[in-house]
Amino acid sequence: MMKCNSEVDVADIIERRSFKDGETVFREGELGSTAFLVQSGDVEISRVNDGKDEVLAIIGIGGIFGEMALIDEKPRMATAKVKGGATIMTITKMMYESKLKNSDPFIRGLLRILVQTVRRVQ
Repeated sequence: MMKCNSEVDVADIIERRSFKDGETVFREGELGSTAFLVQSGDVEISRVNDGKDEVLAIIGIGGIFGEMALIDEKPRMATAKVKGGATIMTITKMMYESKLKNSDPFIRGLLRILVQTVRRVQ
């Protein structure tokens, strides 16, 4: 069935995937263009510091991670690994841009500046 309006159908762009304990969602240094929403379970965010994995955060139900890639599509700053199994939804660049297109240009610029600042600090 063809869609006549210009609105993005969320069902067309969200992928839901189940992960087992220990599976990696993405690795530090990989290029990214998507973010993720935890529907069930937990995801550990870590990065290598002085040759050792350093846990930065545990993202639980309703949490979003990998969001910086939606804004600047630069390499991932950390690794995301599932702890105990999880269901994770992918937030695509298309979905992000669809939501952002109606926002104030100031907000779009501010998001880019915030991401640049975080990347410089890390």
